[in-house]
Amino acid sequence: MQILSAVNLKDALWTTLNEIKDDKMQPNQADAIAAQAREILRTIKVQLQIAGHTKRSVPLDVIEFAEKTA
Repeated sequence: MQILSAVNLKDALWTTLNEIKDDKMQPNQADAIAAQAREILRTIKVQLQIAGHTKRSVPLDVIEFAEKTA
């Protein structure tokens, strides 16, 4: 199982785009993957906004998501 990170999310999206281009994936499956990616990024954005507005530190899981490369 892969660790959820920004790099892995980007790689999964690129793989999805290439599989659509090569007719290896149905568009509706790709839409589901893109929707999940948007939800993950929306959640990260909200966590960053809350940290900024409340002048609290950024949650550790958000930092790890951004920094992990594998």
